[in-house]
Amino acid sequence: MSATPAPDQPPTPPPVRIGVWHIAAPGGLICVVVSIVLLFFIPQLRDADALIWLWSFLAAAGWSLVGLSIYGWQRRAARRGARGVSRSALDEVIGRGPA
Repeated sequence: MSATPAPDQPPTPPPVRIGVWHIAAPGGLICVVVSIVLLFFIPQLRDADALIWLWSFLAAAGWSLVGLSIYGWQRRAARRGARGVSRSALDEVIGRGPA
């Protein structure tokens, strides 16, 4: 069996590179803002038995902070040249969009 694709099959597309920072940071920021807004509506949320919304957005904000911390840790380790880390974090330029 050869390594080249059959003539009737399209070539394999290149891997998709998305900027983790450009998705997680705005998403986390949105969760923080919504959590702050929901804090003003705690009595109404309690009356409607909908406090789960506040807790969900607080949890999402916390997990985005954890994820961005791990991303930064991996990025620093890749810059140091540590073995076993993903070098894909270095492909992204924070502040200008995906490279």
